[in-house]
Amino acid sequence: MADKIDTRAVGLDVGLAFIRWMTGAENLHYGLWSGLDVTAANLRSAQEAYTAKLFGYLPAGRLRILDIGGGAGETARKLLALGHEVEIVVPSPFLAERCRANAPGAMVHECMFEEFAGKGPFDLCLFSESFQYIPIEESLPKCATLLAPGGQVLIADCFRTEAYKGRGAHGPQAGGGHPLTAFRKALEGSAFAVAAEEDITDAVAPSIDLEQQLFNVIGHGVTRVSDEVRAKKPAAHWSLTRFISLFLSKKRRANLMRRLTGTERNAEAFRQFNRYLMLRLTRKS
Repeated sequence: MADKIDTRAVGLDVGLAFIRWMTGAENLHYGLWSGLDVTAANLRSAQEAYTAKLFGYLPAGRLRILDIGGGAGETARKLLALGHEVEIVVPSPFLAERCRANAPGAMVHECMFEEFAGKGPFDLCLFSESFQYIPIEESLPKCATLLAPGGQVLIADCFRTEAYKGRGAHGPQAGGGHPLTAFRKALEGSAFAVAAEEDITDAVAPSIDLEQQLFNVIGHGVTRVSDEVRAKKPAAHWSLTRFISLFLSKKRRANLMRRLTGTERNAEAFRQFNRYLMLRLTRKS
């Protein structure tokens, strides 16, 4: 049997190449758009503003940091440059490779956080847009076992509001994460309490508009070429459609075109269905 095509790895590779071409870095996180025009030219500045905001929540001193879901290693690289010791947990082989390239001074653990068997104690467990991917009943309890006395948890991520009723009700919407009410309840029963919290939803929401504009440009190109081929070369258009159907089901093709040509994913909807929070947690006394 032929190996299954790893579409996620391909998508990450292409996406990172595009981001690197556009910004000169491989940041996978949102931008902070306060005071910036929402244009592709300002994406790197917005992402750097986000990182500066995140680093403003770091505890004082030289830290041993566990970067959980470390993306392509850009955040770890910057933390290393500040003098911190960093270990990265990332489940994707492709992203693990990028972490080793971008942050060669960090130890990279290629596994799920739930399976992480590394040794603490760490001064900080960092979740930068990765908290939502870990079962809520496992994330904070595991952090409690890994942190040194006085160690802290820093979370920067989306949480779903009560307005979100699911994909069936609202279609594919940006953001995601655990329901905010469920997170608050889990936090009450955890070893941690909120030491600092900031809602930056409004400042990051324009990232969704910029992303959708990019997809719409691609969608316009795909639609324009498809229409031209259908009109001038119908046999070739039929053959191409049949070829694509070998890799993408009808449903997936429809979802892709909705993504490329739709407008329902936007900053306004993001603000309605999400709260983007930065939270610093300390152990309860």
